[in-house]
Amino acid sequence: MDITGLTQIFATSMYGALGLIALWGMYCVATIWARVAQKRFRNEDQQDAFLDAVEEPLERGDFKEASEICESDPRALPQLAYLAIENREIGYSQVKQLVVERFQRDVLADLDHRISWVNTVIKGAPMVGLLGTVTGMMGAFAKLAAAEKVDAGAMASDISLALITTALGLVIAIPLTFCLNSINIRIRKMEDLVAVGLTRFMGNLREAIATEAMHDLEEVQPVSSSK
Repeated sequence: MDITGLTQIFATSMYGALGLIALWGMYCVATIWARVAQKRFRNEDQQDAFLDAVEEPLERGDFKEASEICESDPRALPQLAYLAIENREIGYSQVKQLVVERFQRDVLADLDHRISWVNTVIKGAPMVGLLGTVTGMMGAFAKLAAAEKVDAGAMASDISLALITTALGLVIAIPLTFCLNSINIRIRKMEDLVAVGLTRFMGNLREAIATEAMHDLEEVQPVSSSK
């Protein structure tokens, strides 16, 4: 059975498959990069400026103003601070646990999901390229077996075209590997920065909650004593 026609079509289709894989990998990398940039402060000074702005109304016990400052900022720390302020009635310990869980679920889990696609592209692209090479080689040797006279030039050309798919798979995977390492470094820096910011903010929030509770107690005690 002559399979040279089928193998040539299949091997050629690998070029299209590799092109789609490359586009998907670049899209995922760009999406993760933009997502991290959206959720992090560029440096600790910017984060400290935000915390200073929130700390002032918290010291006055003005939770509404502090909440408004956080609500309009899409970055991870302000949104977590907003969540903590809005749920302060459940108690400091539970608020702290809630904030950590939401950071893990809404920010880190989303990034992990997108990173898993990049890892799939990095591992899959060379394999798809190798599949194209194997298929092309099968066609080349099938053509050689059916030919009465061997044309070394044509044979070399067929093998060269088959090997290109493996090279393309590596060309896709290698740059994405470097991009993924860079993204992981940015994510770790974001985690460290958010952890530092949350430690400072939760300390301020705990003091503000304690002060509010003390004021509420002072308002109740005169009423009780007058009775």
